[in-house]
Amino acid sequence: MTSLLDPMTAADGAEPPARDQRTSRVSLWLMLWRDKLAAFAALTLTIVALIALVGPVFLGDVANDQDLLRAKQPPFSLDDGWLYVLGTDSLGRSMVVQLVLGARTTFSIAVPAVLVALVIGSVVGMWAGYHRGWRETVAMRTADVLLSFPSLLLAVVVLYVFSPSAANIVLVLVITRIPVYLRTARAEAAELQSRTFVDAARTFGAPPTAIIGRHVFPIILPTLLTVATLEFCSVTLAEASLSFLGIGIQPPGVSWGLMVSEGQPYLSTAWWLSMFPGVAIVITTLSATILAAWVRIATDPDQRWRLAVPRRGRRRTPLEVPA
Repeated sequence: MTSLLDPMTAADGAEPPARDQRTSRVSLWLMLWRDKLAAFAALTLTIVALIALVGPVFLGDVANDQDLLRAKQPPFSLDDGWLYVLGTDSLGRSMVVQLVLGARTTFSIAVPAVLVALVIGSVVGMWAGYHRGWRETVAMRTADVLLSFPSLLLAVVVLYVFSPSAANIVLVLVITRIPVYLRTARAEAAELQSRTFVDAARTFGAPPTAIIGRHVFPIILPTLLTVATLEFCSVTLAEASLSFLGIGIQPPGVSWGLMVSEGQPYLSTAWWLSMFPGVAIVITTLSATILAAWVRIATDPDQRWRLAVPRRGRRRTPLEVPA
């Protein structure tokens, strides 16, 4: 009988899989579960996204209810129901409802801006980095011109000239964030286009589009996802800043940044008007930052083992042998 403690004497004399092969099969979900901080950040973002997606549907006409007799009602009271547990604003509207509507506005601007900038910037960057030459020069000089202007200042100027609206905010944010993805994708593609496997595909007659799609893009994707997660924070803060300055979302629209701006005159008498939307911004961006750091490690083959290694204090089963 073969010993359970001697894997080298297993059936047919087959060698056991290496430790790194075992850890490579650990799913991303399991690695996320083992990292409690990243799992909590992912759960927080998921809850906020669900609230932004389905919350306004359940609120119905409550979002438009105003009662000046209940204006600036203090929070943490259930006398008027759970919708008023966070108090009311200067028009007597529920702060819970306003936070839900603000979440919808934030995600409806940040998500499209990040996705559109990611697609355009990564496609142009990979195309320029793979072909090099004049294509790379034109793409990089264009990115340098866009980066030479402070993104927030450029957004202020554009939105001041044109009417402030959600569509214009998304357009401005896309233009200012494209260079980030373009430069990242160009650097990665330029390094990969001289690799052996790319030369082999080129030798066998594969067209550039197929080489980029099958060999270059899958390797660059983890880096782009990490950048996109971080850019979600930047876009969220940019939208809140523009709304705070009065050139972003306009009333009767609702935005976390606009709520902070409208509550600023009442900081000494009604602190919750600015405090709660400010906390919502901090929680959302901090969760995205933590998740971006986890994504960077989880998608890097050289660092992924750190997430796959079990905790030291876990209980060993009888079949496990200490390393």
